[in-house]
Amino acid sequence: MIVPNHSIVVPVYNEAEGIPTLVKRLEQLAENIKPETVEIIFINDGSKDKSAEALDSAAARNSIFKTIHFSRNFGHQLAITAGIELAQGKTVTVIDADLQDPPEIILELLAKWREGFDVVYAVRRSRVGETKFKLWTAKLFYRLLRKLTDVDIPVDTGDFRLMDRKVVNSFLRLRERHRFVRGMVAWLGFRQTGILYDRAEREFCETHYPFKKMIKFAFDGITSFSTVPLRLATYLGLMSATMALLMGIWTLYIKLFTGEAIQGWASVMLVVLFLGGMQLVTLGIFGEYLGRVYDEGKARPLFLIARTVGFMRDGPEDSKDLPKKIDDELEDLPKRLGEVLNAECDGKRGVYDSKKC
Repeated sequence: MIVPNHSIVVPVYNEAEGIPTLVKRLEQLAENIKPETVEIIFINDGSKDKSAEALDSAAARNSIFKTIHFSRNFGHQLAITAGIELAQGKTVTVIDADLQDPPEIILELLAKWREGFDVVYAVRRSRVGETKFKLWTAKLFYRLLRKLTDVDIPVDTGDFRLMDRKVVNSFLRLRERHRFVRGMVAWLGFRQTGILYDRAEREFCETHYPFKKMIKFAFDGITSFSTVPLRLATYLGLMSATMALLMGIWTLYIKLFTGEAIQGWASVMLVVLFLGGMQLVTLGIFGEYLGRVYDEGKARPLFLIARTVGFMRDGPEDSKDLPKKIDDELEDLPKRLGEVLNAECDGKRGVYDSKKC
């Protein structure tokens, strides 16, 4: 089996309409990378359209294409993780299937890698077709995240990046469930650099990141790399307690030294609602972190593979351990070969002894 020089990982969710165009551009990219070999791994993240059939057709027509079919939708970040785990190349590049990130840019990523960089990420110089609200919120999120964390996460970048094999091996040691891949790669360190590119307008289908998913993704990014919200809860509690103490002192002063009755329920209700709101916000922040601890404690597999196409062993898979199974088989092969040779040598089963035979 020929080990490819470069791997390209493409998560796919309901992209059937654009897959033929994507396949053509990736085939052209592979031609431009020759004589080095390329494998392109599609991860079908539980698509509900005809994406699975389109991907299987591409794999049947050209051996550079391989497909992983999840048992259900596990999410974009876990789809990326699955592709990286099964990739075999000296470099692994992650790119989305919607063609907003031009595959041709991978040639520039490879050029930077050949200069000696371990991670080369693509920085969005412009984003055609995005609403002003999307552009503003994205810009705000990345800069806020950078302020809140100790990790130098590049701004205006997505998951479109190339990683050297040693970076990939380090990445695979990170097993948390709530994954923010671009932050995890930044956390790893190594020698990283970026290149500028213009992000194209989405040609096919609609975005799979509506506002609700964007909010969840932002929470995952912040809570995965920062404990500032927990400290913020502490500060809110201290501020509320201080205000309550001052209000209590003022109330006692009015009562004991002026003899005036405190008028109005509005002020009382305002204080009660304020303190109650601070308590609920604090509990919510604690709940976010506690929920993540609960999910990690269950230790379930990150994803489940229903079947694969184009790999050494195709068919149903009930876990993510396909590469490990292949490695185990290859590791056991010399031992089994030795047993056979030794049995032929002296009729006994055991470890092969070259001197004896």
